[in-house]
Parts: sequence; structure tokens; C-alpha cells
Amino acid sequence: MQEIAGKRRRFGYRRIGILLERKGTIMNHKKLYRLYREEGLSVKRRCGRKRARGTRTPRPEAAHPNARWSLDFLSDSFGASRKFRILAVIDDCCRENLCLIADTSISGARVARELDALVRIYGKPACIVSDNGTEFTSRAILKWADQNAVPWHYIDPGKPQQNAFIESCNGSVRDELLNEEIFDTLDDARRKLALWRYDYNAVRPHSSLGNQTPLEARRALEQFEGAAPGTLARTTSPTTNLKPANSRYDRGTGGEQLTGATGSIRRRCRKSASAPPRPTCRWGPRIPARRY
Repeated sequence: MQEIAGKRRRFGYRRIGILLERKGTIMNHKKLYRLYREEGLSVKRRCGRKRARGTRTPRPEAAHPNARWSLDFLSDSFGASRKFRILAVIDDCCRENLCLIADTSISGARVARELDALVRIYGKPACIVSDNGTEFTSRAILKWADQNAVPWHYIDPGKPQQNAFIESCNGSVRDELLNEEIFDTLDDARRKLALWRYDYNAVRPHSSLGNQTPLEARRALEQFEGAAPGTLARTTSPTTNLKPANSRYDRGTGGEQLTGATGSIRRRCRKSASAPPRPTCRWGPRIPARRY
């Protein structure tokens, strides 16, 4: 556990437990948490800003790979405080990080060329989501979207939560790599970004995917086309209790029904139409029949 926590300082005890299970070490989550606390491995959570209250409608989940891509930029420095930028692209369905392009300057034409390269590898997306940055609103991007017949959706200014999938990925890049490493040169940054991207796609468990990796989720979604990541997480989670298909809950002859906002249980019993008639007696009251 100390070895894993030393390599992945921003991982909590749940992800560490998943990696331990992959290596054959199975431990109760309570014991794991106790040892995690005793060793002083707790991760200090970085507090975010307060958000305004209000009703928020979630964006519909992408049903299959290439249904929607999200783009965004990050920035960092190397050497003598020289800045460089990172173009990040992810698939919203399986959360796969498609690329992390680092350079000192990335124009709209460069973004279009990188998108052409991704289309040759993964295929053309059905939709692309980004903010209103100058690179994404340039003539090169507008021309690329028109030529490839790809709808390009721009989020509202100052609303990064509308592009939540790429923001979550950017937070992981910042928290697990950019804040932990020092880059000497641009090539050094590119090498470390490539290693982190492989780990993110092939090794790191994602709770939104049922603790699967994005590559495992992509393979599963290709087998069950049309299943959303939330459905995939519910069906693959070991703690999910599935209801039998031929149970009495499905026959409509009685059972439990969830009602109310609090999920209270209302019991109801129905008399089956095929039940035999209730027996009677000449010398006394009717004999109570068992319920069917």
C-alpha cells in the first residue's frame, strides 16, 4: 500500500484497494481505511469555490464511443518559467483520453490538423463540445467542422461545468501530473504526458465506469452498443443487487412497490384471476382460503 501511495500520491484508499485487488491482495475496506489512516496517507482535498444554488439539468450521456468529443486547453511551464500549452481531447462516452498535445503555441490550424489525425485513428465524432476560446472559434476550425459535417457546440461563457467531462480530466492531469512533476524541457513534458495518458487509459480505475479503465469500457460498449456509461457502471459493479427476471416483482401478482419521494414501501396484495373458488361447508362458516 505504501508503494502504491508513493507512486500515486493523489489516490485515495478506494483506488489503492482496487489496485491491491488486481495484484491479489484482498482486504476489507474498513481495515484498508484504518491502515491508510495509520500510515498517514490521507489525501488533503483541495477546496473548490462556492457555487450558486439553482436547478441544473444534466447533459444527456453519450450512448456510444465517438458520440461526443470534448476539447480544452491546459497550461504549464518548463525550464526558466517558459510557458507551454496542452490540447486535451476525450471521448465523453468511455472517458478515454484521445490525445495530450503539448507545444509552446497551438493555433486553430494546428487543432484542425490534430483532429484530422484523431479521425483517422478513431473515426469521426458525431459532435464536438468546447469553450469559446480563440482557437476553437477560428476560421480554420469553422472550415474543418463544415468540411467534415461535424456539429460543433460551444458552451456558455463562464460556464465550464457545461463541459464537465473534459474539466474532470483536466483536473486529474493537473492534480496527478502537472502539480507533481517538474519539466526540464518541452520533450520531457511530452514524454511524461504520454506516460500519464497511457496510465489514465489502461491502468487507472474510474469510478464513473464501475472502476474499469476507459479501454475496458470501450470494449464493453462495443459489445453492448447503446449502453450508457452509467448503465455500464451499474451492471459491472460488484455491489449491485440485480433483480431476477422471473421474480414475483415482475408477474404483477403482488409484492412490493416503491412509492413517494422518500422511497417508502407500500405493500399490496392482489387476488389472482386464476385462483380456485373458496371452499364452503354446510354446517359452518366458510373455511378461509390461503392467499395466492
